[in-house]
Amino acid sequence: MRALFLLMAFGGSLAQWSVVPVLRVGGVTPDLPLVVTVFIALQRGPVAGCLSGFVAGFLQDMAGGGLIGIQALTKSLAGFGMGLLVGRFWVSSPLVQVPGLVLLTVAEGMARYFLLQVFHFPASLGELMANVILPQALYNGFLGSVCALGMTVLAAARKRPWD
Repeated sequence: MRALFLLMAFGGSLAQWSVVPVLRVGGVTPDLPLVVTVFIALQRGPVAGCLSGFVAGFLQDMAGGGLIGIQALTKSLAGFGMGLLVGRFWVSSPLVQVPGLVLLTVAEGMARYFLLQVFHFPASLGELMANVILPQALYNGFLGSVCALGMTVLAAARKRPWD
């Protein structure tokens, strides 16, 4: 089962490198590994979310050419944090999943910014929020709602009440 989670995290990272440049809208790209990490964490809990977030973030770090470990740390913390919500909130509802994804995207972006500030990253928080973090959060929310809708349709098709 853990191999499946690792495969999903790798698939999300592979999609980030290959599919996401095509999905670019106005210079904004979604963070597919974070979306996959959130849905894994909501389905399987904090440990699986942390593990998939670490793998997806580490693969992004290796491909991105920046500081290795920043994405891995923030995505693993995001997956762990979202997985902790499983017992506390009704996370099977898309009305919880999608806003949670948007808020988590903002939190992960800010955590990444503050970690990069340790290494004197040359951008202001306001500029980064307006041009990168908030647009990406909205885009992730849109993709998350499409994914949540697809998962709901698949779950309804599995039940097949008409058979």
